[in-house]
Amino acid sequence: MDLVVSCYQLTKLLPREEIYGLSSQIRRAAVSIPSNIAEGYGRESRNSYIHFLSISQGSLKELETDLILCHRLQFVEQSKIDGVLTQCDEVGRILNVMITKLQQEAS
Repeated sequence: MDLVVSCYQLTKLLPREEIYGLSSQIRRAAVSIPSNIAEGYGRESRNSYIHFLSISQGSLKELETDLILCHRLQFVEQSKIDGVLTQCDEVGRILNVMITKLQQEAS
């Protein structure tokens, strides 16, 4: 959820004309990550949980791509992107550990 807050703060720096473009895309991808974790946790099967964690991973990669685009399009300084990308790395590691543990428990 901290990653979502960081993304919302970052998108406030984007040009106004990006409100329905990159800004919206970043926000949706960021919100999708914890939302899918929560939805998967609420499911009754371990395989469903793993599936939703995988969807979260996909949203995370989408978010990372969008953040890199923000810098390449010169909308935001690299230093501001780096902090959020560091958070993305941490969330990615957590998701990988969760998926691995759940897969091992299923074996």
